[in-house]
Amino acid sequence: MRLPISPQVRRALVALTAAAAAAGAAIGPASASGHLATPPKTPTPGAPGAPAKKEPPAGMSQAGGAQLGQPGDQLGAGAPALPPGLSALSWVVADADTGQVLGARNAHWPLPPASTLKMLFADTVLPAVPHDASRTVSDEDLKGMGDGSSAVGIVPGQTYKAPDLWRGVFLRSGNDAVHVLAAMNGGVEKTVADMQKKAEGLGAKDTHVLSPDGYDAPGQVSSAYDLTLFLRSGLKNRDFTEYCGTASADFPGGPNTKGKPFGISNTNRMLSGIDGVAKYPGLIGGKNGYTTNAGNTLAEAARRDGHTILVTVMNPQENKHDKVYTEMRQLLDWGFSAAGRTQPIGTLDPQAPAAAGSGKGASANGDAAGPGDDGIGALGWAGIGAAVVVAGGAGVLVLGRRRRTSRPQRGRGV
Repeated sequence: MRLPISPQVRRALVALTAAAAAAGAAIGPASASGHLATPPKTPTPGAPGAPAKKEPPAGMSQAGGAQLGQPGDQLGAGAPALPPGLSALSWVVADADTGQVLGARNAHWPLPPASTLKMLFADTVLPAVPHDASRTVSDEDLKGMGDGSSAVGIVPGQTYKAPDLWRGVFLRSGNDAVHVLAAMNGGVEKTVADMQKKAEGLGAKDTHVLSPDGYDAPGQVSSAYDLTLFLRSGLKNRDFTEYCGTASADFPGGPNTKGKPFGISNTNRMLSGIDGVAKYPGLIGGKNGYTTNAGNTLAEAARRDGHTILVTVMNPQENKHDKVYTEMRQLLDWGFSAAGRTQPIGTLDPQAPAAAGSGKGASANGDAAGPGDDGIGALGWAGIGAAVVVAGGAGVLVLGRRRRTSRPQRGRGV
């Protein structure tokens, strides 16, 4: 049972979050979505539900190809050997240009997605909220946020522009920014319904949306296959691509910062390079997550050697520091080595699955461009790749104005 939180207490808590962010308070090593790197010793209050089962269910979806519905590691003819030590419950490696799925493990296992679900939120709401929109935040806008939610530091009574709110979503995984944008979209209930409709339109059959921000809720699930669909769809939108590839930015300050902006760094450490995780060469960007039930989740896109590779990793089981980033790096490398050399095991265009063993994947243009999409095909992906700046062996997408802070900001709880 949750105790009611008065507007005065909520306002004070949010103000404290903003002040801590502005001061660069080091709560602990940032994890895969702006949450603490070490899961709490006890379940996070307000995060109901049981941990995921360790075995995939029988009869998983076969969307995109029959082999994708099979349990365990799935590879095609000619595939290179998988990296050793992969412990994730589920993962998918795909070529964004062709839509070919190059390899997978339990691709359609419905699992808690954590903040990677914010990719679907962005796919849905970015086209609906005008780029030049702004909102003066009320206490009502922040009502219903889960206890311990990650936050960028939204202050009720202050006016925010939509681009700043989106940077709060992508860089700090801010559930407060999600709720304000959901209010601008007609409210949380409408936004959840819109997200479910968008998922179905993309062919994401494993996804059940109950919260717009990925906060743990009983029955809220997605899959590595579906999350890969969401990332691929999002990268057809220029704003999505910019926000998911922004390493650091300024965020509007509030009363506790005397109105001065404060710096925020992306909690996707493979992009921002904070807390000892090396940047990945050619990385375009993506989204990360962590909750008690989901464990660490991560979806990334990278461009190299004429290929754009998409990888989603869900819930590594090996309890090692930064394991989700280690496995992501291994699978991205594997994907680049497999692209163009291995028979696909399926397609990201579920309406036109690749024939088994044909070596031919569906066109990257198989998804009709919807509102806010730029209809990016192979040439479009190459254009995104051209925006990747490789310096000193480490790539990072540089778009828009940003400022690196000397001390990265830290996120809170789930």
